[in-house]
Amino acid sequence: MRKRVVVHGRVQGVFFRDSTRQRAQAAGVTGWVANRPGGTVEAVFEGDAEAVEALVRWMHEGPGGADVERVEVDEEEPEGLTGFEVR
Repeated sequence: MRKRVVVHGRVQGVFFRDSTRQRAQAAGVTGWVANRPGGTVEAVFEGDAEAVEALVRWMHEGPGGADVERVEVDEEEPEGLTGFEVR
């Protein structure tokens, strides 16, 4: 399964990307996470459906310092990514 997630709100400068990387690696999910212009965080998750869905749910809250206002989620065709990187 592959999901692309864009998180809106106060999500930059609050360790959102590193927290996402840690959770993804612990869950065995591959992909990437990046800050985007306009103050959003975008991530792509690939892996077991249950693990990917758990990460998507977590993105609605994020780390303690985040204030998530809105989350966009799109399902995509998996590309066979390896590893998880912060971009």
